[in-house]
Amino acid sequence: MTAPAPRYRSIADYIDQAPAAGRPLLQSLYTLLQHAAPDAQEAIKWNTPFFIEPRFVYGFSAHKAHASFAPPASAMAHFEAELKAVKTTQGTIVLPYDQPLPEALLRQIAQYSVQRVQARITDSFWE
Repeated sequence: MTAPAPRYRSIADYIDQAPAAGRPLLQSLYTLLQHAAPDAQEAIKWNTPFFIEPRFVYGFSAHKAHASFAPPASAMAHFEAELKAVKTTQGTIVLPYDQPLPEALLRQIAQYSVQRVQARITDSFWE
């Protein structure tokens, strides 16, 4: 029988419980994302940190050796050429704990994501 997934009270709590090797990168990513979306609500949804306004802006997650940044699909498509320089999976950008954050690229993607959400006219949570 597997242990139940932990429940986090906040994004800070999520980072505190992440793998020790990843905490500095996760804290830097969190700060970058907060600055890009200062009016967004921070939430834990599906046991994962999310920024919402009130729709999905972006999220991130911690794993054993890397973090994943999950912007909307439109942001992944818009920055497709730039994302060739980093590892991606379907819908996420992989951020290894032992490598520096691609801060300029992440900032651009985060700001684009905020602008897209603010311009939307639908009430759908997902884009």
